[in-house]
Amino acid sequence: MRADTKTTFRSLYPSIEPYASERIAVSGGHEIYVEQSGNPSGIPILFVHGGPGGGTSPIQRRFFNPSKYRIILFDQRGCGRSRPHASLDRNTSQDLIDDMEVIRKTLSVDKWILFGGSWGSTLSLLYAEAHPAHVRGLILRGIFLSRQRELDWFYQHGTRSVFPEAWARFAKMIPEDEQHDLVTAYYKRLTDPLYEEERLAFAKEWSLWEGSTVTLVPDEEQRAHSVDPVFALAFARIEAHYFKNGGFLKHDNQILDDAHKLRGIPTTIVQGRYDAICPPTSAWELAQEMPWATLKIVPVAGHSAFEPAIQHELICATDAA
Repeated sequence: MRADTKTTFRSLYPSIEPYASERIAVSGGHEIYVEQSGNPSGIPILFVHGGPGGGTSPIQRRFFNPSKYRIILFDQRGCGRSRPHASLDRNTSQDLIDDMEVIRKTLSVDKWILFGGSWGSTLSLLYAEAHPAHVRGLILRGIFLSRQRELDWFYQHGTRSVFPEAWARFAKMIPEDEQHDLVTAYYKRLTDPLYEEERLAFAKEWSLWEGSTVTLVPDEEQRAHSVDPVFALAFARIEAHYFKNGGFLKHDNQILDDAHKLRGIPTTIVQGRYDAICPPTSAWELAQEMPWATLKIVPVAGHSAFEPAIQHELICATDAA
């Protein structure tokens, strides 16, 4: 396959194993899973996963040249291999920013590159705006700014027009008189003890909705992963918790309003033209606030980092950083 008439798509780097892994104790009784792979003396780069609640996986190490980078992956509070699983206690954006600082200091990193997509782009931007002196660069994909209009697009009025069959299944779980606010309706069923016996069923449907819309071409493997019980429970509960609370931002436009704090930080933004979860308008608006950033809108791609043309641009960005 070819990204255009001149460029062959880049493939992921070969599989590698971590040279170190641990759980780091942070505030509120949480323990954060952190692993390192690649070159211990290389450029530190932090993979900031999506969701929130998505966790990391071994394939994510492969976006980076292992001889060039000290590759750091971590599972955010409540998901992946962090503990306690699916916990919403003391789980806010500020807690996650603080956790990243604990990781940075524990690993004796002065400055690192942040590599984040979807919610990972949100958290990367929030961290960078809070701690710009410790950010060497930003590589962002599928921009999500945690604004109400973006949540309304995905959970109410936008994506449903592109994926009506998946939407019908997602909405059907909720009584009609509550379908005007599906985030609130699902949040209640994912957190209220009255729904404990049904919680996993709602978690799977929440997760399947996203798994059904993440790629331009349907991906049955992605759909199957989305309903794995362990993954779905953390993913759905934590996402609903964050989205019910507006991502715990101070105000709706916080990230764009604070983008000036990132001036001078090299930034690449990779965005799928047909991203049905995080449409290109947010990436465009971010780039207008960061004129020093490079915005690459990929013509034939959706939301997933592993769509061939998106993957190509991300690896090109890490190679060039």
